[in-house]
Amino acid sequence: MDVLLKTIEALGIIAFAVTGIFEARKKKMDIVGVYVVAMITALGGGSLRDIILNRHPFFWVEYYQYPILLLFLSIFSVGVMKKSLQKPRLVLLVLTLDAVGLGLFSASGASLAYQSGCHAFIASIIGVVTGVFGGVMRDISCNEIPHVFQRTELYATCSFVGAWVYLIVFTGSMNEVFAVLSCVFVTFILRMLAIRYKITLPI
Repeated sequence: MDVLLKTIEALGIIAFAVTGIFEARKKKMDIVGVYVVAMITALGGGSLRDIILNRHPFFWVEYYQYPILLLFLSIFSVGVMKKSLQKPRLVLLVLTLDAVGLGLFSASGASLAYQSGCHAFIASIIGVVTGVFGGVMRDISCNEIPHVFQRTELYATCSFVGAWVYLIVFTGSMNEVFAVLSCVFVTFILRMLAIRYKITLPI
Protein backbone atom coordinates (compact mmCIF):
# COMPACT_ATOMS: atom_id res chain seq x y z
CA MET A 1 0.00 0.00 0.00
CA ASP A 2 2.81 2.42 0.88
CA VAL A 3 4.39 2.04 -2.57
CA LEU A 4 1.02 2.56 -4.24
CA LEU A 5 0.31 5.75 -2.28
CA LYS A 6 3.75 7.14 -3.10
CA THR A 7 3.15 6.39 -6.78
CA ILE A 8 -0.22 8.14 -6.61
CA GLU A 9 1.35 11.16 -4.93
CA ALA A 10 4.16 11.38 -7.47
CA LEU A 11 1.78 11.24 -10.43
CA GLY A 12 -0.59 13.73 -8.83
CA ILE A 13 2.27 16.10 -8.04
CA ILE A 14 3.47 16.08 -11.65
CA ALA A 15 -0.06 16.60 -12.98
CA PHE A 16 -0.86 19.50 -10.64
CA ALA A 17 2.60 21.05 -11.02
CA VAL A 18 2.01 21.44 -14.75
CA THR A 19 -1.27 23.28 -14.10
CA GLY A 20 0.51 25.58 -11.64
CA ILE A 21 3.34 26.26 -14.05
CA PHE A 22 0.82 26.99 -16.82
CA GLU A 23 -1.01 29.58 -14.70
CA ALA A 24 2.23 31.19 -13.51
CA ARG A 25 3.49 31.46 -17.10
CA LYS A 26 0.22 33.11 -18.15
CA LYS A 27 0.83 35.70 -15.43
CA LYS A 28 4.35 36.24 -16.86
CA MET A 29 6.08 35.27 -13.62
CA ASP A 30 9.82 34.67 -13.53
CA ILE A 31 11.35 31.30 -12.66
CA VAL A 32 11.06 31.95 -8.91
CA GLY A 33 7.37 32.73 -9.19
CA VAL A 34 6.79 29.73 -11.42
CA TYR A 35 8.53 27.42 -8.95
CA VAL A 36 6.61 28.79 -5.98
CA VAL A 37 3.25 28.44 -7.74
CA ALA A 38 4.16 24.93 -8.90
CA MET A 39 5.07 24.01 -5.30
CA ILE A 40 1.86 25.49 -3.91
CA THR A 41 -0.33 23.79 -6.50
CA ALA A 42 1.30 20.38 -6.29
CA LEU A 43 1.97 20.21 -2.55
CA GLY A 44 -0.66 22.47 -0.96
CA GLY A 45 -3.50 19.95 -0.76
CA GLY A 46 -1.29 17.17 0.57
CA SER A 47 0.22 19.53 3.15
CA LEU A 48 -3.21 20.49 4.49
CA ARG A 49 -4.12 16.79 4.57
CA ASP A 50 -1.02 16.08 6.65
CA ILE A 51 -1.89 18.93 9.03
CA ILE A 52 -5.43 17.61 9.54
CA LEU A 53 -4.23 14.04 10.07
CA ASN A 54 -1.28 15.19 12.21
CA ARG A 55 1.23 13.45 9.94
CA HIS A 56 4.84 14.55 10.44
CA PRO A 57 7.06 15.30 8.69
CA PHE A 58 5.03 16.56 5.75
CA PHE A 59 5.15 14.18 2.81
CA TRP A 60 7.27 16.53 0.68
CA VAL A 61 9.73 17.10 3.53
CA GLU A 62 10.17 13.36 3.99
CA TYR A 63 10.46 12.78 0.25
CA TYR A 64 12.69 15.67 -0.76
CA GLN A 65 12.73 14.39 -4.34
CA TYR A 66 9.35 16.06 -4.92
CA PRO A 67 10.54 19.69 -4.53
CA ILE A 68 13.62 18.86 -6.62
CA LEU A 69 11.41 17.40 -9.36
CA LEU A 70 9.26 20.53 -9.33
CA LEU A 71 12.34 22.73 -9.72
CA PHE A 72 13.40 20.82 -12.84
CA LEU A 73 9.86 20.97 -14.25
CA SER A 74 9.75 24.74 -13.65
CA ILE A 75 13.07 25.29 -15.41
CA PHE A 76 12.09 23.00 -18.27
CA SER A 77 8.86 24.92 -18.78
CA VAL A 78 10.75 28.12 -19.68
CA GLY A 79 11.45 26.94 -23.19
CA VAL A 80 8.45 24.68 -23.67
CA MET A 81 5.56 26.95 -22.66
CA LYS A 82 6.93 30.36 -23.54
CA LYS A 83 5.38 30.59 -27.01
CA SER A 84 2.56 28.09 -26.75
CA LEU A 85 0.38 29.19 -23.81
CA GLN A 86 -2.70 29.78 -25.96
CA LYS A 87 -2.43 26.70 -28.14
CA PRO A 88 -5.63 24.62 -27.82
CA ARG A 89 -3.67 21.38 -27.46
CA LEU A 90 -1.69 22.71 -24.50
CA VAL A 91 -4.84 24.05 -22.83
CA LEU A 92 -6.52 20.66 -23.31
CA LEU A 93 -3.45 18.90 -21.91
CA VAL A 94 -3.48 21.11 -18.81
CA LEU A 95 -7.21 20.48 -18.26
CA THR A 96 -6.66 16.74 -18.70
CA LEU A 97 -3.73 16.64 -16.28
CA ASP A 98 -5.72 18.68 -13.78
CA ALA A 99 -8.59 16.17 -13.93
CA VAL A 100 -6.16 13.26 -13.50
CA GLY A 101 -4.42 14.99 -10.59
CA LEU A 102 -7.78 15.69 -8.97
CA GLY A 103 -8.64 12.01 -9.08
CA LEU A 104 -5.22 10.89 -7.83
CA PHE A 105 -5.16 13.24 -4.86
CA SER A 106 -8.80 12.56 -3.99
CA ALA A 107 -7.93 8.87 -3.78
CA SER A 108 -4.77 9.49 -1.79
CA GLY A 109 -6.47 11.79 0.73
CA ALA A 110 -9.45 9.48 1.24
CA SER A 111 -7.16 6.46 1.55
CA LEU A 112 -4.82 7.96 4.14
CA ALA A 113 -7.70 9.36 6.19
CA TYR A 114 -9.68 6.12 6.14
CA GLN A 115 -6.62 4.02 6.97
CA SER A 116 -5.94 6.40 9.86
CA GLY A 117 -9.30 5.53 11.38
CA CYS A 118 -11.41 8.47 10.21
CA HIS A 119 -15.12 8.01 9.59
CA ALA A 120 -15.91 7.46 5.91
CA PHE A 121 -17.56 10.88 5.54
CA ILE A 122 -14.56 12.65 7.06
CA ALA A 123 -12.27 10.59 4.83
CA SER A 124 -14.22 11.75 1.76
CA ILE A 125 -13.94 15.40 2.87
CA ILE A 126 -10.19 15.02 3.38
CA GLY A 127 -10.04 13.50 -0.10
CA VAL A 128 -11.67 16.65 -1.47
CA VAL A 129 -9.36 18.91 0.54
CA THR A 130 -6.33 17.03 -0.78
CA GLY A 131 -7.56 17.26 -4.34
CA VAL A 132 -8.81 20.84 -4.35
CA PHE A 133 -6.79 22.96 -1.91
CA GLY A 134 -3.62 23.20 -4.03
CA GLY A 135 -5.66 24.73 -6.84
CA VAL A 136 -7.27 27.18 -4.41
CA MET A 137 -3.84 28.36 -3.25
CA ARG A 138 -2.65 28.54 -6.87
CA ASP A 139 -5.51 30.81 -7.89
CA ILE A 140 -5.04 33.07 -4.86
CA SER A 141 -1.31 33.32 -5.60
CA CYS A 142 -2.14 34.28 -9.19
CA ASN A 143 -4.59 36.96 -7.95
CA GLU A 144 -7.65 35.07 -9.15
CA ILE A 145 -10.88 34.09 -7.40
CA PRO A 146 -10.42 30.36 -6.71
CA HIS A 147 -12.03 28.40 -9.51
CA VAL A 148 -13.65 25.98 -7.08
CA PHE A 149 -15.53 28.83 -5.34
CA GLN A 150 -17.09 30.10 -8.57
CA ARG A 151 -20.22 28.75 -10.17
CA THR A 152 -18.38 27.06 -12.99
CA GLU A 153 -18.09 23.49 -14.23
CA LEU A 154 -18.17 20.81 -11.51
CA TYR A 155 -14.83 20.42 -9.73
CA ALA A 156 -15.03 19.77 -5.99
CA THR A 157 -18.15 17.71 -6.64
CA CYS A 158 -16.16 15.42 -8.94
CA SER A 159 -13.57 14.97 -6.20
CA PHE A 160 -16.26 14.22 -3.60
CA VAL A 161 -17.91 11.58 -5.78
CA GLY A 162 -14.54 10.07 -6.65
CA ALA A 163 -13.54 9.87 -2.98
CA TRP A 164 -16.75 8.02 -2.19
CA VAL A 165 -16.15 5.65 -5.10
CA TYR A 166 -12.75 4.87 -3.60
CA LEU A 167 -14.25 4.24 -0.15
CA ILE A 168 -17.10 2.07 -1.42
CA VAL A 169 -14.90 -0.01 -3.70
CA PHE A 170 -12.18 -0.42 -1.08
CA THR A 171 -14.51 -1.44 1.74
CA GLY A 172 -16.31 -3.81 -0.61
CA SER A 173 -13.29 -5.47 -2.19
CA MET A 174 -10.31 -4.54 0.04
CA ASN A 175 -8.43 -4.06 -3.23
CA GLU A 176 -6.47 -0.82 -2.97
CA VAL A 177 -5.36 -0.72 -6.60
CA PHE A 178 -8.87 -1.26 -7.96
CA ALA A 179 -10.29 1.32 -5.55
CA VAL A 180 -7.74 3.94 -6.59
CA LEU A 181 -8.22 3.30 -10.30
CA SER A 182 -12.00 3.48 -9.85
CA CYS A 183 -11.69 6.82 -8.07
CA VAL A 184 -9.39 8.29 -10.71
CA PHE A 185 -11.57 7.03 -13.56
CA VAL A 186 -14.85 8.35 -12.13
CA THR A 187 -13.36 11.70 -11.10
CA PHE A 188 -11.70 12.16 -14.48
CA ILE A 189 -14.81 11.27 -16.50
CA LEU A 190 -17.07 13.50 -14.41
CA ARG A 191 -14.68 16.43 -14.67
CA MET A 192 -14.21 16.12 -18.43
CA LEU A 193 -17.97 15.75 -18.97
CA ALA A 194 -18.55 18.83 -16.84
CA ILE A 195 -16.10 20.80 -18.96
CA ARG A 196 -17.47 19.47 -22.23
CA TYR A 197 -21.16 20.10 -21.44
CA LYS A 198 -20.74 23.08 -19.05
CA ILE A 199 -22.32 21.17 -16.14
CA THR A 200 -22.70 23.22 -12.95
CA LEU A 201 -24.47 22.76 -9.64
CA PRO A 202 -28.11 23.91 -9.80
CA ILE A 203 -27.71 26.13 -6.73
